[in-house]
Amino acid sequence: MKKIIYIGVFTLFTSLLSCGSKDYNTNDANNSNESSEAQHEEHGDHEEAEGVHLKPSQFQALQMKVDTLSNRLMSGYVEANGTLEVPPQNEASVTTIIGANIASIEVIEGDKVEKGQVIAYLTHPNIIKMQTDYLNAYSNSNYLKKDFERQKKLYDSGVGSGANFQKAEAEYDASKALVNGLGAQLKLLHLNPKNINNGTIFQRVGLRSPIEGFVQKVNVKMGQYVAPETEVFEIVNTHHVHADLMVFEKDVYHVKKGQKVRFTVQSFPDEELIAEIYSVSKTFEDNPKAVHVHAEIKNEKGHLIPGMYIKGKIQVNEAASLAIPEHAIFKEGDRFFVFKAEQEEAEWKFEPLEVIPGAKDDNWQAVTFLETPDKTTKFALNNAYYLSAEMKKSSAGHSH
Repeated sequence: MKKIIYIGVFTLFTSLLSCGSKDYNTNDANNSNESSEAQHEEHGDHEEAEGVHLKPSQFQALQMKVDTLSNRLMSGYVEANGTLEVPPQNEASVTTIIGANIASIEVIEGDKVEKGQVIAYLTHPNIIKMQTDYLNAYSNSNYLKKDFERQKKLYDSGVGSGANFQKAEAEYDASKALVNGLGAQLKLLHLNPKNINNGTIFQRVGLRSPIEGFVQKVNVKMGQYVAPETEVFEIVNTHHVHADLMVFEKDVYHVKKGQKVRFTVQSFPDEELIAEIYSVSKTFEDNPKAVHVHAEIKNEKGHLIPGMYIKGKIQVNEAASLAIPEHAIFKEGDRFFVFKAEQEEAEWKFEPLEVIPGAKDDNWQAVTFLETPDKTTKFALNNAYYLSAEMKKSSAGHSH
């Protein structure tokens, strides 16, 4: 009976000791976890405050750009596409004036030609007939002139009749009109009537360029007969090429004369060109419903060809705003940040500051700070996403 009581007491003591030990270990573990979380929170806050540190070698390797921010003229823009064109007076469709055969072709596509330069020679019996008709009319007019002068003298002296004088006068006037008309036709063929007066007959005539420019198309072959309405050559003066943009109805009220246009040509998309609007059409095209906007190119290059497709942005609503390069901004969720830069001894320290983005102009972005920084505060002007990634890596490393 005593033995049983001893064992019961021992068991009770062991249970109490075990429970006490368990409670102690649990409290100790909880205290340890709370201490660890407190240290982690303190450490995490420290890291967030610290931001990103770069050594001089890292700063140089990344080609970091650091500077203060200032106001910049920022423009909203209207997107517009179109083509390169030339004014109508700088394009020429060359025809032959008269039905004739192509005796020779003096140019090929792409050749530079001057105004009045011979680009082909024409030949045909009609060309010879025009010259002989003129020569006959000229000779007959000289005869009628002499007869008119003789009848005038007789009439003035009272010997000749008035009817004969009037008839001679009318015939002479008609002959002069015929000579002038045939002479004008010869001039259209670039033939000088004075040379034909001497009896010279030209078997072929030169077809000349009406403008300076480049040969865009040659539409004939040697020996081919061409009617007067046939387009033989196309000449384009590319010195006056301009941007012809289409602006949709919803954006028309933003666009006006004098605004700048930044655009690229599909053939060389990395080269930005600048133009200035000099004309805005007052009528809509039906499909699509848009107006033509014409802009003179300021930094024109020699390789611009009419018909090239262009993609442009018309700058509108220009205003001064605090701005930073777009490569200096990074997005985290729905929020935007830039990095404040501060030099600490040999290292650079970068801390994120939240901003509200505004208008974008080319590679610059207008920004508004939630808390206005000092004017002397410097900011990282590039590599924002790299700094953001480094900040996340640093924070993740310390969380372990």
